[in-house]
Amino acid sequence: MSTQPDRFYPLAIAATALTVYSTSLGGNLVFDDVAAIQENRDVRPSSSLLNLFLNDFWGTPLQKEQSHKSYRPFTVFTFRLNYAVHGLQPLGYHVINVLLHALVCVLYYRLCFLFLPRVVSFVAAILFSVHPIHTEAVAGVVGRAELLSAVFFLSALSHYVRLIQRQKHVGWRCCIETAALAVCGTLCKEQCLTVLVVCAVYDLLSMKVSNLTHLRQCVPLDRGLMSLWIRKSVARIGFLGLTALLMIGIRFNLMGPHLPLFNRFDNPASVSPFPTRHLTFSYVLSVNAWLLLFPCDLCCDWTMGTIALITSVGDPRNISTLCLCVVLVILLRSSWLSEDSQRVPLFMALFLSTVTFLPASNLLFYVGFVIAERVLYLPSMGFCMLVAIGWAHLWQDRRLKGLALVGFILLVIAHGTKTAVRNREWASDETLFSSGLRVNQKNAKLHNNLGKVLEKQAQYEEALQYFQQAIRIQPDDIRGYLNSGWLFTLMKKYQEAELVYLKAKSLLPQSSRLKSSEARVTQTHLQLFLNLASLISRNHTRLEEADALYQEAIKLRSDYTGAYVNRGDFLMKINRTKEAEAMYEQALQFDTHNPDLYHNLGVLLMDQNKNQEALTMFNRALEIDPDHEQALVSSAILIQESDMALHHKKLASERLQKIVDGGKQNELIYFNLGMLALENKDTRGAEQWLKKALQIRPNLRSALFNLALLLSEDGRPLEAFVYSKRLLQIQPDHVKGLILMGDIYAGHFEDLGAAEECYKKILQSDPANIQGLHNLCVVYYRRQQLVEAEACFQQAHLKSPDTEYIRQHLEITRHQLQQLAARDEKKDPLKNINVARDPALLQQISPSPTIR
Repeated sequence: MSTQPDRFYPLAIAATALTVYSTSLGGNLVFDDVAAIQENRDVRPSSSLLNLFLNDFWGTPLQKEQSHKSYRPFTVFTFRLNYAVHGLQPLGYHVINVLLHALVCVLYYRLCFLFLPRVVSFVAAILFSVHPIHTEAVAGVVGRAELLSAVFFLSALSHYVRLIQRQKHVGWRCCIETAALAVCGTLCKEQCLTVLVVCAVYDLLSMKVSNLTHLRQCVPLDRGLMSLWIRKSVARIGFLGLTALLMIGIRFNLMGPHLPLFNRFDNPASVSPFPTRHLTFSYVLSVNAWLLLFPCDLCCDWTMGTIALITSVGDPRNISTLCLCVVLVILLRSSWLSEDSQRVPLFMALFLSTVTFLPASNLLFYVGFVIAERVLYLPSMGFCMLVAIGWAHLWQDRRLKGLALVGFILLVIAHGTKTAVRNREWASDETLFSSGLRVNQKNAKLHNNLGKVLEKQAQYEEALQYFQQAIRIQPDDIRGYLNSGWLFTLMKKYQEAELVYLKAKSLLPQSSRLKSSEARVTQTHLQLFLNLASLISRNHTRLEEADALYQEAIKLRSDYTGAYVNRGDFLMKINRTKEAEAMYEQALQFDTHNPDLYHNLGVLLMDQNKNQEALTMFNRALEIDPDHEQALVSSAILIQESDMALHHKKLASERLQKIVDGGKQNELIYFNLGMLALENKDTRGAEQWLKKALQIRPNLRSALFNLALLLSEDGRPLEAFVYSKRLLQIQPDHVKGLILMGDIYAGHFEDLGAAEECYKKILQSDPANIQGLHNLCVVYYRRQQLVEAEACFQQAHLKSPDTEYIRQHLEITRHQLQQLAARDEKKDPLKNINVARDPALLQQISPSPTIR
């Protein structure tokens, strides 16, 4: 009978977690997921596995100053496994997160069962499984760091506690196994290192000096007596402490000479003086506690002005800080005075809540956020344990048993419903940021983020309103100005864009101050210079001014590759290719694994007709990132337009096909696939690709012309006529289109009048066009207007004396005139002359490669 609860409780807990978080499975990659997964090259299988241990969580080398310094290689490795199976499809990432949360809930139940009765442990685990504070950790894919670290945290703590309770095998092997699990968890997220502290605390709590069993084991040590149990406990605690110190030392060594730098807007209190800093951070502790107690108003971002700074002791919000302190003191006192059977669970619950939160509390060191709900994943374990212990007291009272049961059920339903609804808010960036603004309307970052979402949807006016609101809320943050300026540029309001950029530039610290400390220069500062330079360069009279801004950005941060790339692009546009090449090469000195740089060098070499060298650069970019879209397109176009071997042509098709297989729908890619199919004599494939291109862009002239030509040569003049007519409606003077239309009229419809109009229209816009003139001559001949035909052929021969077929047709016409009197001639030697087609008629128009 006892085995049934053992099976039922874990299954019920896992089922509850899976059910509640199933609403997160339809979500996209949102917010930080984009940077951590979609834009992180370390997630791609092409990146070396070694990079996982050299780069931070976002794919930036740890040694670089701009690195966030978050080190979670095991978490990134799981993203990499997801990507290897299903690419960037979000469902798989969410499935793994939900399964991990269910696993954590079961492990948490087993940990609680080491201290608490089975029913109380079940209550704690159920509350943990449905708590809304966990939505960010589970519904947000980057929250996997919390989930994985929690798995190792619970495994390490449970293993250590279980062995201590059994009083067997608690020697060095126990410590090594616990430390190994802690190290693995720390490689998922740094917060897991606190498990060593919690284990040490439990070891101290488990000392029973008064226990007769241990008194019998007393042994002499120097001048006194010490219990063998205490000696071993001190040794274990020392080992765990040394392990923690060693991990911290290695961690600092990996970070390099630079500590993580955070924007003052992300954590305003960290740059505030005493007592503002201390009062605000203390108040933030009470806000986190409130979120655990009443998770009604949840938000994905609590930075900037969300929590106003507390500048004086008289601020009424300090009362909540005092209340939290009083509650903690009462809990500690109650724990100390409680019975032996309850003392350890209460202390463990308190330490689980507090010790695991310390790394994110800003009390030991500053972090890059004010509040982050996902960091409460581990602390909430202690909180849920405290609630379950309190619930147990009600449950044990017969008068309150019914109330306890009803209250528990209502709380689970309320939390579960809130969690299910909150999961849907994480479905997309728009729903996420909109929900955040309903809670924190004073957060300029949320306004900027929602504005960027609307900008991508081409809702420019609505986006501008959010950017301007961000500026009103935080007038000293240049990000709102940057976004507004960029949006004005997209709207072609260049004057307004420049005014916004200049306003933002006036907010920056003086250049002399910036140069004295590169740490003050952020990418946002540099992006302002780059955006302003790009805008100014539109005016050809201000090119020098634009170049000066690019150079200033490089001086401010000599290792910022974006400045070199942007200046290189600018120099390319003004045909200063040697200087542009030097910019890209300088950038490669700081970032040898940047595929964009190799791609841009390839474009530069392609413009210089150094096709083989250009292809080498494109291939190098694809070695680093096989999915690099621009390199795939540019290399395919290079192969298509050059006289490379047939196997290269096949490679070009494969690269373009890879983009299509990835879900990209682009008319120019379809067009080039069609042209490659034509070169391979695959007319059916070519027709399909060209039609796909026209489905996306019906007025793509090159596709219309080549599809009409293909259909004409395939003996389908009526279909060819439809596409030719569409082409000429878009561009009435399209020379090759007119030639083809004339060919269709003359060769298929026998409408020589319509054909004549086509050829004359060509000659009106281009009198020197030999093809149009010759075909007009053929029309005259087929009408038996031999005099006009001879004069026409004569004119064509004078303009192009080396064209053999014109000379032959002229001679035939003259011979026909000489034999005109002889009516008995039965065969017309030119009757079957078809309208000649220029070998170059097959037009291949490819998009110029773009530089990222």
